[in-house]
Formats: sequence, C-alpha cells, structure tokens
Amino acid sequence: MNIIDGIIESIAPIYGEKRRIARERLNLRKIMNSGYDESGASRGKNSMKGWAASSKSPQEDIDKNLSLLRQRSRSLYMSAPLAVSAIKTNRTNIIGSGLKPKPKIDFEKLGMTVDEAENWERQTEKEFALWAESKFCDVTGVNDFYEMQQLACMNWLLNGDACALIDYERKNNNYMPYSLRLHLIESDRICNPNTTGKEIDLLKKAENGNRIYNGVEINKKGGVEAYYICNTYPASNLNLKKEWVRVEAYGKKTGTPNVLMIFEAERPEQYRGIPYLAPVIESLKQLTRYAEAELMAAVLNGVFSLFIKTTSPAGDIPFSGIIEDDERVSSDPNDYELGAGIINVLNPNESIDVVDAKRPNINFDGFVSSMAKYIGAALEIPVEILIKSFNSNYSASRAALLEFFKAVKMKRAWLVNDFCKPVYELWLTEAAAKGRINAPGFFLDPAIKKAWCGCIWNGPAQGQIDPVKEVTAARERVELGISTREIEAIETMGGDFMTNAVQLEREAKEMKKIKDTGEIK
Repeated sequence: MNIIDGIIESIAPIYGEKRRIARERLNLRKIMNSGYDESGASRGKNSMKGWAASSKSPQEDIDKNLSLLRQRSRSLYMSAPLAVSAIKTNRTNIIGSGLKPKPKIDFEKLGMTVDEAENWERQTEKEFALWAESKFCDVTGVNDFYEMQQLACMNWLLNGDACALIDYERKNNNYMPYSLRLHLIESDRICNPNTTGKEIDLLKKAENGNRIYNGVEINKKGGVEAYYICNTYPASNLNLKKEWVRVEAYGKKTGTPNVLMIFEAERPEQYRGIPYLAPVIESLKQLTRYAEAELMAAVLNGVFSLFIKTTSPAGDIPFSGIIEDDERVSSDPNDYELGAGIINVLNPNESIDVVDAKRPNINFDGFVSSMAKYIGAALEIPVEILIKSFNSNYSASRAALLEFFKAVKMKRAWLVNDFCKPVYELWLTEAAAKGRINAPGFFLDPAIKKAWCGCIWNGPAQGQIDPVKEVTAARERVELGISTREIEAIETMGGDFMTNAVQLEREAKEMKKIKDTGEIK
C-alpha cells in the first residue's frame, strides 16, 4: 500500500476498503496466472470451475471404497463379457498352467563347479515337484501349487489383493515328507475386528498402540506388523459367531513371512490392493447394459406377430401365444407374453401399437469396438487381444501382442516376488532342515542362503503369429550373441533348453538305430 492509498483510507474508509480488496484480487491473479494455473490447475476457466477434485490419504481414497469396488468387480466378472475376457486373458497369459521354477544358484559364491551346480539344480527341481504337484501342499486339499497360482492371480485381479496364510502340518505322515501348507483366503476376511463387512471400518487402534488400517496393523514407522483375519466372511450369515485372529506378518525368530499379501501398489504407504477393473467399472457396466438392450431389441424385432382387430365380440378365442403355461413369467392374466409367429384376436376397442426397433443396429459393432479400445487402453490390453479378434496385418497384430506382454511380464514378476519366490524359499528352508536337500551353510549366513535360493520362474510364452519369421529372428539373435538358446527356448515355446537338448540327443540315437536296423522299438 502506497502513501496515496493510506490517505484515502483515512479520509474515506469505505472507498479505501474497496481499493484494498481490488488490490488483493489483482495480486492473487498475478500469483495464480502462472504454470499449471492456466491448464490443469485453473480455477477460472469455465470448463474447470465445476471440477471439485479432492484427494486424501491412500487409506481414505482406496480402503474406504474397497468393499463396494470388490462387489462390483465380482458382479462384472459374472455378467459382463469384456470383464471376463480381461480377467481370464491376464490369468491365462500370466500363469497359464503354472509358473514352473528353474533353480539357478550362485555356484561361484558357493564354491561349486558348473556340473555340480547343474546336478544340484536338477535334483532340487524334482524334489520341489514332489511337494508342488501334490494337493497336500494346500490346507484345503483342493489344489496343487500351480492351481493355487491361478487362483491367487484371479483373486488378485478381481479383489485387488489375494492372501496366502503359511501353515505347517503338525502330524508326520508317510505320503508327504513336507509339512509346509498354504491356505488361500479372499481379501474380505482381512479386516478390522468386529466389523460387518458391508462398510469398511477404516481405522482402529491396537492394544499395543499401533494403528489398524482395514485389517493391517501398522507400527509408528509405517511398517506392517500384523494382519487381522476373520474366521469367515464378515458379511456372511452362514457363521453367526465371527472371531478375529491377529497373525504377525513375520516370525519373530525366523523372520520368514506368516502372511503373503499379493497386490500391486500404486501409491506409497498403501497396504491393500485395488481391483483390476476399478478404473473401468462404470464403462463396463454401461456397455453391458447397452449390449443387453440391443440384444433384447433384436429379439423383439424378430418376433413376427399378427393381430386381428374386430368390432364384434372376440367370443371364446383367448389371447394366446406359443409360450406354455409352465414357462410363463407372470401369472397375471393382464400380462401379455408374445412369441414368434402367433395370431391373436383382440377384443373390441383394443389395439396394439408396435414400435419398429430397426434392429439389428448397424452402429452396434463399431460402438462396442470403440469402447473396447477405450477400456483396453486403461487395462493395458490391446483391443485385438481383449475381444480375441485379429483382423489387422502381421505387423499390427505382433505389435499388439508385444505391447500386451510387457504388462504380462510386469504382473508375472509381481506375482513371483509376492507369492512364488517366498513359497519356494520356505519350502527350501524346510528341505534343507530335514536333510532332503544338501545345502551347506544355509542357516549360517543370509548371503549363503540367498545363493542357494536363486530361482527363475517360467510361464507361458507370448506365442507366435508367423513362426517362420520369429524362429528365424531367434536364430539370428543367438548367432549374434545378443541372446541365448535357453532364453529363446523359454520365450519362444515356454520350454527348457537343457531338457530339449537331452531329449534331442535321445531322439538322435533312436533315429540312428532305425536307419541302421530298419526297426522301430
């Protein structure tokens, strides 16, 4: 404020106040009209004035809405074709028949030769199959480890997170030397104590002073201390007596996990996952309603019915159709249910106005395809893969497949780190403790343990559109030294090079015998 403004305020206070307000508004505009004030953060543009965006903590933005998001996600999976395609396409490409382990130990650190390391890896792979391919690895006895991978992936995508509890069979048995068991539960059961499940009780305080966010106990530094698990679904009426158990995230003595939480975080200090379909729930629901309406309109348009209008009494001819009595939807005599190719006589002063639906709608396919592109972009699934229609040329189809597999590899790595890798390390720990696997120094040094636990997980290959071109490219990559036969075997066919090499050697010997003797054994 300059001298003139001071004089004016002292002589004419009201006028001086108006000048002060105008001066502040001018200064505010000078501050606001910079950077994003003229674009995404604008408060002056008409298109942005009504946009009252508000964001809070991950718990308030995410956890508070999780219950409804899960229910709607499951509903779409059970009723919306595109939603089913998105979930199952990811499941099939991420997991397939199962992610198979291939032990790769750090033999140099362990002081082993290459041959010794390969022998150990083959033996360990076979020993792991003893546990993983048995249904005794599942607490419920329903799935083997590879089927549990599929189930965990589906739950992760549907509910936002999946949970596996680590358990050990206390009784010794002759049919399974390992006591390690896994118990997959749905994310609904991880919740704050004494909640109904219909609405998420966002925050509680534990007896030790820690905070509990949506079933996850957090210490003062933000680290996960424990999980609160209900013995049934909180919203279920099947079990009236609901009890919660506090399960520590890690064992105090061993440091091994007691609970495996599988989810994809998108914000720091986020402890629960978001359903995969969450960003496109509204679009999928509206598109499903549109498709159902178009289908019903096409069905009604296909019903060709003939009505006779007369001024004389209709007599004993009832209003009828081809629908049998036991198939009628309504028992009300005033409800008319039409069928294809029927003839009815109307009573005097009755008439029926038929609206021509002009179905099938020629714009239906184009609109649905456009929406599928829109939805697929948000879910990182190219439209060709989402709707399983490959009408483009080779280059476009291959580009779509490569782009999709970038997301598949990322999700696969996430699932391996959250589920497969910890389970393998827990199994190997038990195998080494029981002497079924020889791993010197395993329990003496964490670095030695890490060297023994090295393992890669192979899943389904991305597939080939033109096998000749892609195999030729694979051969050239190997010849140039930018790839290996092992890598190409995994990425091209999802197989194992060493297994292939042994089998090819056997086949070559058999072929030589056939040529020499002319006999096939």
